[in-house]
Amino acid sequence: MAKIAIMGYGTVGSGVYEVIKVNQNIVNTKAKEDIEIQYVLDSRDFPGDPVEEVLTHDFNDILNDDEVSVVVEVMGGVKPAYEFTKALLLKGKSVCTSNKELVAAHGAELIKIAEEKNINYLFEASVGGGIPILRPLISSITADKIQEIKGVLNGTTNYMLTKMSKEGLEYDDVLKDAQNKGYAERNPTADVEGYDACRKISILMSLALEAQVDYNDVMTEGITNITKTDIDYAKAMGKVIKLLGVGKTTKEGSWAFVAPFMIGEDSPLYMVNDVFNGICVTGNMLGQVMFYGRGAGKEATAAAVVSDVVDAIKHKNTHVIINWAEEKQELMPMDSFKTSRFVRVESYDKPKAKKAVSDIFGDVKFTELPELEDEFGFITPKAAEFETDRLLSSLLSCEGIENILGTLITEE
Repeated sequence: MAKIAIMGYGTVGSGVYEVIKVNQNIVNTKAKEDIEIQYVLDSRDFPGDPVEEVLTHDFNDILNDDEVSVVVEVMGGVKPAYEFTKALLLKGKSVCTSNKELVAAHGAELIKIAEEKNINYLFEASVGGGIPILRPLISSITADKIQEIKGVLNGTTNYMLTKMSKEGLEYDDVLKDAQNKGYAERNPTADVEGYDACRKISILMSLALEAQVDYNDVMTEGITNITKTDIDYAKAMGKVIKLLGVGKTTKEGSWAFVAPFMIGEDSPLYMVNDVFNGICVTGNMLGQVMFYGRGAGKEATAAAVVSDVVDAIKHKNTHVIINWAEEKQELMPMDSFKTSRFVRVESYDKPKAKKAVSDIFGDVKFTELPELEDEFGFITPKAAEFETDRLLSSLLSCEGIENILGTLITEE
């Protein structure tokens, strides 16, 4: 009999409880041991809910019960989740979590403690919800040097951008819709400003580089400045806009960032729509592989957490090796990263403005929207960010140019 505890009975915690109860026979068979939920920790009461039978408000009940061997941490945030998780690991209990904030901030330290105690700290559900992505990085793609990770990592923003593209809506309208459907929180900052995706790409790159990628070093731009006009330009060019988390490694160094991208049909991420996630991993020998599925949601995330619980029980008294050192991985400055950019230009004289663009950037293709008489767009040649910024600055002083209205990274 394997006795476990669940810390947090919110969306994911109640999902974990439900998955274990509904799929009890399947889960027991996979674990080769009967699993029993000994405690559920939450500060609230749940009158009439079956969870009342195992509910506790005291963390020490879990910490001091030697029968509990695996604990699920789905509290969210860093405090008190970090203190609780560290105490549990030091006590010799394996911990499984979906808490991306905690994993991104303290993953290397907690993995090290688990290794020293010959137990496990598992966090498959912290990235991609129910998509199995971390386990392949840890145990399957082990003969390759990871060159790039690129993905749609946040279901909320992907739903919003899909809605804007398909229905021609403005940002504020799709945000309200996402909130009404429960895809976005009342305070959507973590999603729409890119912070959620930032933590996920930092976890992915930490595993790929086997060192700590500090999410505070990851340049992050959200979708709050994306307008219907940006979407219309993308459509006119046969493209879509996606918020992507990107990690890349070359002989010069490593970059990691989150930003809106304008991508075309040749990208495998082009058809990743609504609340789905898609993650492409490129290895120097394997080439590109893609992981796709529901990146969020109660059932999908809970299923991934329970899979980790099964793994922890199967590896009782055996540490699953996760190469993630506490040593910090320094990232290259973003202005040295080479990209192409779609640029929107406001002009008072289009022929002169286009000539100025061609003089500075060479032979570029222009895109215009019939309803916008005083602006046009073009895509810059691929170059380091600092070089593109320099050329755009010089463009502002040219005849016919009124203003640069915005830029988006493109895959050209």
